[in-house]
Amino acid sequence: MEKDNLKYNSHTQALNESSSPGNGNVETDFMQDTAGAAQEPVAAVRKPNKSRKAVQDFLGGDYLSKEWVTGNLLYFLYLALLAMMYIGNTYDTEKKFKNIEHIKSELKELRYQYITTKSILMFQGRQSEISKRAMILGLKETTMPPYKILYSGDTLTLKKD
Repeated sequence: MEKDNLKYNSHTQALNESSSPGNGNVETDFMQDTAGAAQEPVAAVRKPNKSRKAVQDFLGGDYLSKEWVTGNLLYFLYLALLAMMYIGNTYDTEKKFKNIEHIKSELKELRYQYITTKSILMFQGRQSEISKRAMILGLKETTMPPYKILYSGDTLTLKKD
């Protein structure tokens, strides 16, 4: 630390001595600087593009060799695992939703079929429809009203009510 301080102090003293007003003519210093500049051609310095360098590092593989990447490799694997689980969960949820929609449409179709069958059965269960089907089979509808048959003990008696 002391060496750095001494180096800094000696450097500032040298600058102060060279720029003191009694050291020479300012115009001659300026002339020497401009003459030296005329002899050496000035080349245009291209500023490095940070985004281009980052892309080159990433594509070149240098990005993966950095210490912080290798140190956090388990964290990156954990994030990749979470991402895969999230994607799988999304696909599973979509599959279940499609299955639910299919079952809903099938249930609706079965309900329509139930209602239609029930109405057909109710229509065919009417007395007029039953008599029409009986006529086809050769059975006739009775004209005599029904009566009770009473059975008491050993004898059989018929009574009209």
